[in-house]
Amino acid sequence: MQPTIDIHTHAFSPKIADRVLQQLADTYSIAPAGSGLLDDLRRHLDAAGIDKAVVHNAATRPAQVMPANNWAIQVQTSRPGLYSFGTIHPEYADWEAELNRLESYGIHGLKLHADFQGFDLADPRLESVFAALEGRFVVMLHVGNEQPPDRSPSSPHKVARIKRKFPDLNLIAAHFGGYLHWPYVVEQYRDLDIYIDTSSSLDFISQSDLEAIFNTIPRDHICFGSDYPLYRPAETLQQLGSRLNLSDLQIKQLLTNANPLLAAWDAHDAER
Repeated sequence: MQPTIDIHTHAFSPKIADRVLQQLADTYSIAPAGSGLLDDLRRHLDAAGIDKAVVHNAATRPAQVMPANNWAIQVQTSRPGLYSFGTIHPEYADWEAELNRLESYGIHGLKLHADFQGFDLADPRLESVFAALEGRFVVMLHVGNEQPPDRSPSSPHKVARIKRKFPDLNLIAAHFGGYLHWPYVVEQYRDLDIYIDTSSSLDFISQSDLEAIFNTIPRDHICFGSDYPLYRPAETLQQLGSRLNLSDLQIKQLLTNANPLLAAWDAHDAER
């Protein structure tokens, strides 16, 4: 039986958790549902009946790349049932060595959050990074914001261009493919091998956009994500099932769709 997975969570060192949660609350005007600590994440996963989770972080400055990845490595190597994605920044000079370091610890994914990290997904400096990641790392992209797509650092249009240029790049477009950019998701991702997740969307997306995306993106390319600590996984699951009238079997499929993407982590653990 395949494990169930929340592909989009965040957890922080106790030294910074309170500060990060305050920043999240200020940015999104949402009171976080969790503390952002690893033990609390585990409690929320257990309450939702979810076996495993992916933990993300993003370096907002080049100097944060190694500390952020050190935390990812700590989580990856000390917390069974949690997968870590690392981070990189286009201004970080030694990114190739950092990718090798992440791989050596069994980390085979990166999270890029152009809005928070202060770059644009169309930045030409990222092309060599994407070329190095192609066929090697899974990449979770934050997509969308209040700006129109042509002015946004991240948009479905830019994700689609990346995928067309790097067809072997395993991409996950967060937030049902593009937060507040949902009217463009179907037209941009149609016929492209792009995964999406369900995180941080259900309170904002219209029913028509939700159904159009859910009924167009291949069902096995839609992965459950809660965006803990902003949201509780159990409540996100309930809301998702209610809005889309999903059966238990359909919910189970969403919860297991991420397994093929995470196979490299499991293979590395098996070799240890």
